[in-house]
Amino acid sequence: MSNSILRNILRFIVLVLAQITLFNNIDFLGYINPYPYVLFVLLFPIGDNRALLLFSSFLLGLSIDMFANSGGMHAAACVTVAYLRPWILQSIFGIAYEYNAVKVSSAAYGERLLFLSIMIFTHHLILFSLESFNFSDIIYILKKTLFSGAFTLLLCMLFITLFSFRRK
Repeated sequence: MSNSILRNILRFIVLVLAQITLFNNIDFLGYINPYPYVLFVLLFPIGDNRALLLFSSFLLGLSIDMFANSGGMHAAACVTVAYLRPWILQSIFGIAYEYNAVKVSSAAYGERLLFLSIMIFTHHLILFSLESFNFSDIIYILKKTLFSGAFTLLLCMLFITLFSFRRK
């Protein structure tokens, strides 16, 4: 197995375990629930197979759903974000994306922040819309998306910064 495959398998396992053991137990003020497991979808290698990304995103969401007893909401949000990922990457990184020269962890700070923000807030909006499934709760959905998304974005930026050091 190549180094990239092992790294992705390890990232999948670590993020699922961290989510179900630590982050699912955080519920601050009823609005802040971090979901850093979405980092797997965001950091998946760009040149790899898109069908593999969609399938592994489904497995990631399904794994979280099984432990959180959430009925497929995480799987739906993960697959949707994985499906939208190429268009968002292309709109942010432009021609560098077409030549597979983009690596999110080593991108410029502004581009990385914009990409993570769009992806995380999209994921959270879908997730909380499916959780509530009631249009009359739009304020609750937006509040939860904003606060949980901001905390998840902070955690993801922190994780990328801490774990993306270069070995010499």
